[in-house]
Amino acid sequence: MSDTSSPTPKTTASPPTAEAGGQAMWGGRFAAKPADLMQAINVSIGFDRRLAPQDLAGSRAHARMLRNTAVITSEDEAAIQAGLDKVEAEIAAGTFPFREEFEDIHMNVEARLRELIGPAAGRLHTARSRNDQVALDFRLWVRDACDRTIEQLSGLMSALVEKAEPNADSIMPGFTHLQPAQPVTFGHHLMAYVEMFSRDASRFADARRRMNESPLGAAALAGSPFPIDRHATASELGFEGPMRNSLDAVSARDFALEVLAAGSICAINLSRLAEEIVIWMTPQFGFIRLTDAFTTGSSIMPQKKNPDAAELVRAKAGRLLGAFTQLAVVMKGLPLTYSKDMQEDKVPVFEAFDALSLSLAAMVGMVGDLQPNLDRMAAAAGAGFSTATDLADWLVRELGLPFREAHHITGAAVRRAEELGCDLPDLPLGELQKLEARITQGVFAVLTPAASVASRKSFGGAAPDQVRAQIKRWKEILR
Repeated sequence: MSDTSSPTPKTTASPPTAEAGGQAMWGGRFAAKPADLMQAINVSIGFDRRLAPQDLAGSRAHARMLRNTAVITSEDEAAIQAGLDKVEAEIAAGTFPFREEFEDIHMNVEARLRELIGPAAGRLHTARSRNDQVALDFRLWVRDACDRTIEQLSGLMSALVEKAEPNADSIMPGFTHLQPAQPVTFGHHLMAYVEMFSRDASRFADARRRMNESPLGAAALAGSPFPIDRHATASELGFEGPMRNSLDAVSARDFALEVLAAGSICAINLSRLAEEIVIWMTPQFGFIRLTDAFTTGSSIMPQKKNPDAAELVRAKAGRLLGAFTQLAVVMKGLPLTYSKDMQEDKVPVFEAFDALSLSLAAMVGMVGDLQPNLDRMAAAAGAGFSTATDLADWLVRELGLPFREAHHITGAAVRRAEELGCDLPDLPLGELQKLEARITQGVFAVLTPAASVASRKSFGGAAPDQVRAQIKRWKEILR
């Protein structure tokens, strides 16, 4: 995708034929064909053919605008539109002749259009360049990818909410440092990921809003001498308006970097949930089960049931992070405006969104598939003195102790329970009264995991009523 611009007035002759190979579209300045090695490094049709729908949409809007501004005739515009329809049909049918001698999707479409409708095809490129053409196509593709990703994230959030609703009061341990901390519920835990993925969706939405300006009409880098209407093409293509600086229009790729950054964060969040699924599946935890649909076996150990889908989602975060780094390195030293380095912007973006889309789909499947082992979770929720904070809170609330003093007494109670080989709810009242004489039998009412969870009634807390309130809110939002 070079910086060649070829504005063609209505009176020009036909463009060169395809006999000149790769020079057909830009070869007037050149006396010989490129070396085979040059052709090999220069060609991009192998990957940018994915931009065909966007390229056709941009060409249709551009042709309509050229007719409306009297740059081309109605007859030529009609021929161009009919030819583009045929090109689209061929691509859909798998019969379009993608050819490396035409380098990229833009020249392939134009060359085929010329074969189909003749000289009128040469007028389509009036007042535009491959620079603004590829900037437009790529921006449209990334915008579409943002929309698809937001939709997939909404699907994942819905799956999490659906799984959380019947488990709003299913007790499980909450962890810090992967050590038992305080009891929570499985529903509360799942709803934490709903919040995380909602922020991912908002990042893609913000990036989409910022990128939603059209570069079409900036031509090679300086704009066009023809009386074009950039606002018209921007409106037809769903943009808020045209970009306001032609240099920026053809050279900006920060929109792609931004969505890769958003994608990287999203992949990291997916990886965190995948990691929990892997941990919860281990016999040591045994918190959940996955069916055969999302697990695999071992070629040598017949007892194995491996959470490979979760492990692969976890690993694909590396692809997203790598894609961001790859594009950042491509762009970091480029002066304005277009350099051929920017041809390397598409592969990392395409691959990143492929990986992200697959990861999201797999995670939706796993969330729907997993079944919690409620007994195992509840048993684990009381381990590791997880209600120690509840004891400290009781001392503050019932006896009026400063929290730091209550914390010290509770720590001593934990140490004594360890010495006796029991948990806090099983520590004799007499042992507690040795640490604070005013402790009464009523303290034991707060030392169970269920009581601990029920007491966390602050907004956004783990109490089942709070969890259900958030589930209700998200169901309304997602509906």
